[in-house]
Amino acid sequence: MPEIMFIMGKSATGKDHVAKALLSDPELKLKPVLLYTTRPMRSGEREGVEYHFTDDTGLEGFEAADKVIEKRTYQTVAGPWNYFTADDGQIQLGGENHYLVIGTLEAYLSYVKYFGREHLYPIYIEVSDKERLLRSIKREEKNEHPKFNEVCRRYLADEEDFSENHLMEAGICERFNNDGDIADTVEAVKASIVRECRPMLK
Repeated sequence: MPEIMFIMGKSATGKDHVAKALLSDPELKLKPVLLYTTRPMRSGEREGVEYHFTDDTGLEGFEAADKVIEKRTYQTVAGPWNYFTADDGQIQLGGENHYLVIGTLEAYLSYVKYFGREHLYPIYIEVSDKERLLRSIKREEKNEHPKFNEVCRRYLADEEDFSENHLMEAGICERFNNDGDIADTVEAVKASIVRECRPMLK
């Protein structure tokens, strides 16, 4: 039975909003798994909410202790940004807890390698290309110093990272479209979790 619900999707697909809705659902009883990042904190973000914010020294400490489950580095216009999951005690399999993780396709495969495919349930969120680009631009406009060249870089990088070939190779079959009302998307994802992981709801 899957114990780790792994939400993934290209940037600006609404996966963070879907995840928050699922975590707040008392029926599902999911625990969040926060990622670490070395990128600067964005306007409105808080430590321990969206991410654990650290620096290169903090990352090197986890790596020295062999505690990094997965890591990816993005070469941005502001320099390299690292995102990673640390084996810091947040995930403890074999008990009654069930978890929700947000990450990339590559991160999902690292989780599969680390924990075993049987412990993971992949949830792929997608929107149309046009809608995704519009959302990315609107989100960037909210920052004090918008970097629209970074929006373009991230958009193109996602096209490669989440290519159809990569999705097929990873065994990602079920998809959830989020072009419309996000409440409908949340309900569809919840129904799939209940179907796949029903024993956890008893």
